[in-house]
Amino acid sequence: MGDWWQRNIVEPGKLPLLIALTAFVLTFLITRVVTRLIRAGKGPFGNISAGGVHIHHVVPGVVLTVVGGFGAVASGGHGFGASACAVVFGIGAGLLLDEFALVLHLDDVYWTEAGRKSVEAVVLTAALVGLVLVGFAPFGVNDLSDEELQDRGSVISTVVVNFLIALAVLSKGKIKLAVFGVIVPFVALFGLVRVARPDSPWARRLYRRRPRARAKAVLRAYHHDRRWAGPRRVLGDWLGGKTDAELMRASDHR
Repeated sequence: MGDWWQRNIVEPGKLPLLIALTAFVLTFLITRVVTRLIRAGKGPFGNISAGGVHIHHVVPGVVLTVVGGFGAVASGGHGFGASACAVVFGIGAGLLLDEFALVLHLDDVYWTEAGRKSVEAVVLTAALVGLVLVGFAPFGVNDLSDEELQDRGSVISTVVVNFLIALAVLSKGKIKLAVFGVIVPFVALFGLVRVARPDSPWARRLYRRRPRARAKAVLRAYHHDRRWAGPRRVLGDWLGGKTDAELMRASDHR
């Protein structure tokens, strides 16, 4: 275990990244516990206001992310300073992405269905950083041999091809596959051969005069959304808490 830690984490300089990821995940989990306690009226916690304005935790999140990011650059990525900045950055990123949906919608949608985007953003970020920690690199660069890495043309062509594939998958409306495809190119290839979502730019442009393809896209999207609606809701309830609408329905049934 010690050899693995030294070889895969310490020597490649990934310790600050691991520290940042740990701080990020713990901050998100603690924040969700605190906000659920505030919502239930339990514990010593409460909302913070200044001058009649509710200060959302995305505000200190932005400040800490900026401080931690610039501090990490200034520290050179080594020593205690880099680790301390990684903690600050991870905490800030956790607070920031916990209210990602509020920033996206510019509205307080924290306890609504739209607020579930925050949970998805956190899970997606943690998964991507985890992949980088275990050895994956963006655009398949880690799959190149030592000789190919010395050839600048091979590196550039690999990055460009994988970037274009991920971009094509994104245009098909498959956002998660496109994002994961940046780290794991095979995932992007899988998304590339799949039918586009009916509301995507790809479908609007290429399926416009192909009624069969358009009908297939609608049917595939319907079955996909129906299949994953249950697991997605369970994960969202477990990590983020039930929405206001769900709590109202539950109270009406009592």
